[in-house]
Amino acid sequence: MKTYLVGGAVRDRLLGLDAGDRDWVVVGATQQEMEARGFKAVGRDFPVFLHPHTGEEHALARTERKSGRGYRGFVVDADPSVTLEQDLQRRDFTINAIACDEDSGALVDPWGGARDIQARVLRHVGPAFVEDPLRVLRAARFMARFAPLGFTLAPETAALMREIAASGELDALVPERIWQELRKALRAARPSAFLRTLHDTGALAPILPEVAALYGIPQRIEFHPEVDTGVHQEMVSDMAATLAPGDDLVGFAALTHDLGKALTPADQLPRHVMHEQRGLRPLAALCDRLRIPADHRQLAAAVCREHLNVHRIDELRDATVLDLLQRCDGFRRPERIAQMALACECDKRGRLGFEDSDYPQRATLLRLHAAALAINARDLAAEGLSGPAVGEALKRARINAIGAAR
Repeated sequence: MKTYLVGGAVRDRLLGLDAGDRDWVVVGATQQEMEARGFKAVGRDFPVFLHPHTGEEHALARTERKSGRGYRGFVVDADPSVTLEQDLQRRDFTINAIACDEDSGALVDPWGGARDIQARVLRHVGPAFVEDPLRVLRAARFMARFAPLGFTLAPETAALMREIAASGELDALVPERIWQELRKALRAARPSAFLRTLHDTGALAPILPEVAALYGIPQRIEFHPEVDTGVHQEMVSDMAATLAPGDDLVGFAALTHDLGKALTPADQLPRHVMHEQRGLRPLAALCDRLRIPADHRQLAAAVCREHLNVHRIDELRDATVLDLLQRCDGFRRPERIAQMALACECDKRGRLGFEDSDYPQRATLLRLHAAALAINARDLAAEGLSGPAVGEALKRARINAIGAAR
C-alpha cells in the first residue's frame, strides 16, 4: 500500500500557486484495508475515503471503462492490482496527471504534465478523453483560469473537443454539472477564454446557445468599436472578473445582459432597439434549462432590462429613478442595486478602447439609491399619516430625496 499526492495540488505547486484541497491516491489497497486503518468511506460512484486525522480525500487507484452515454456511463475497477500509471492515464489533462510520492517527494509523471506546465499547454492525456463529454467544459474552464498564465489549448485537444461537440454527447450533460463548470469559469480570471474555447470548438452552441447566438451580430461602431456582439460579451465578462473578482453573481449578470441582440431583426442591424426587453425571454430560457439559482436569475433580469436606463441615469426624471429602484427590488434587497450598477459598468467598459474609461453613472445610482433608502414609512407614520396616505407620502418623499441628491 502506497500513497501519492495527485491532481491539482501537484499542478499548482509546479505553477507556483497556492494549493487548495489536497487529493491522494492509494495504490495496492482494498476498501477493507482502508477502513481497518480508520478511513471513512464516502464515495458513491467509486472508492473514496476520508483520512481519520486530516479529513483529506484518499481514493483507491482505479481505471474506468466506457459503458454508456454521457459522463456517468463508466465501469470503475479499483482492484489493488491497478497501478499508479493506470490511474493517472484515466485523468483528463496531462497537467492533472502528475503524482508526488508521499515519502520521497519524487514526481511520477508518465504523461509529460510537468513539461506541459513549463510550456504552458493544456493537453489531454489520451484518446479516452472523448469518452467523457464533461471534459469539454473542464477544458474551457481551465483555460479561463490559466490563460492569464500564458496557457494555450493543444491543437490535438481542440480537435477532440470538436469531435465530442459534433457527436451530440454534450446533450447528455445534466444542468447541474454545466452550471457548476460555468460558475467556476465566471469566478476565474479570464471568463472570455471559457467562451472562446467553447466557441472555437463548436461546443458553445450546444451548451449556451443563447450566448453562442451573439457571435457575428454587428453593433454600431461608434458605440462598439469591437463591432461583434460576441467579442463585446467576452470583454464584458473579463471586465466583470476584473471589477468583481470571484463574484459569479455579477459575472452571470454580465454574461447575459445583451442576449436580446441576437434577436434584433436583420433589417434593423447594426442598431439594437428594444434589445433589453427582447433579452428577457432567452435569459429565462437559459435559467430554466440550467436551473440557475434565484439570486443569479433575478439580478441578471434586472441588468438585462435596465442597463440602458442606468447608462443614462442623469437623463431620467426623479420619479423614473424611483420606479427603476422599485422594479429591481432595491428597497427589500438594497444590495441588488450595487450589484446591478457594477454589472452595468462592466458593460460600458467592456468595449474596445473603453477599458479604462470612467463610469460616473455607478456612483450616481448608488447615491440616489442611498437617498431614497433613507426615507422610510415608519417616520411618515409617526407624523400621523395612515393607510394609503403613507404610501403616497413615502413616494413623494423619496422622489424629493432623489432630486436633492443629484
